Amino acid sequence: MSTDKRSARVCVTNAKGGTGKTTIAINVAGALNERGRDVLFVDLDPQGNATEGLGLLDAYDKEPPTFFDVLTDHRQRDRVNELIVEHEEMDVLPSNIDLLQAEHELTIADLIARVKHDPETDIDPSALASLGINVTPEAISGAHALDVLDEALAGIEGEYDYVIIDSPPFYGKLTDTGIYASQHILVPALTEATSERAIELLIDQMAALEGQTGITVETMGVVANRVEKTNEDRMMLDWLNEVFDEFPVWEVRKRVALQRAFKDGKSIFATDETVDMADVFLDIAAAFDERFGFTSENEHEVTHD
Repeated sequence: MSTDKRSARVCVTNAKGGTGKTTIAINVAGALNERGRDVLFVDLDPQGNATEGLGLLDAYDKEPPTFFDVLTDHRQRDRVNELIVEHEEMDVLPSNIDLLQAEHELTIADLIARVKHDPETDIDPSALASLGINVTPEAISGAHALDVLDEALAGIEGEYDYVIIDSPPFYGKLTDTGIYASQHILVPALTEATSERAIELLIDQMAALEGQTGITVETMGVVANRVEKTNEDRMMLDWLNEVFDEFPVWEVRKRVALQRAFKDGKSIFATDETVDMADVFLDIAAAFDERFGFTSENEHEVTHD
């Protein structure tokens, strides 16, 4: 890949737990690799499900510096490359147990940014910083502090065609940093009634984030996951296609092979099994390639706006 190009970034996100978000993210990354792309997989979830699902549990328990330090300490931002682990299908920026503290730290950082840009406040930013671990007022210059992952990834820009970010299954600063860094989202959803509220919240969250930061978040599509042949599934598929009428809605049927691949630490493209759902993930990867300017399966050239 040309080093003067920015990696295409996509955040796989839905705050509703149990949607199979991590499995979707891993298999989309695997499909992109299958099409000849160089992929960095970023596990932004403090629970480390993707890190475990890619067979990298040792990295989750690694001693500092960790992903937490890269995100919260501006002096260690450029150490991100030291944390990347090789996998047979993709490189991985693994989660770490220390990320459990990141939500608190990033919330403090964002509060400091707001205080520093509010001329009417008399709150001392240093007093807020004393409540954290790594964050310092002098490291924060913008009106928000959601650009930390974007800054970290900038240090390895040009080394990958794609960066796929697996966000936490909740709304908060970590998820916001993932969406801010990518500005493109892929939404996994279950075909059950409880997904309606989750999708409505997602839409509201995107609007709030765009309003706070001035970015525009582009939806790449929706992955209806674990689809079965029931009336509820059919009704929810109709609802998803209506709500996301301008975007593709891909259907992933429930398959045990997807679970087996996850337990083996790989995507379905690195297994010996033939799985019909592989074509769906290849379709997603092909849509990504078209959106980001790849013109053939072997051309490592990408544009990003």
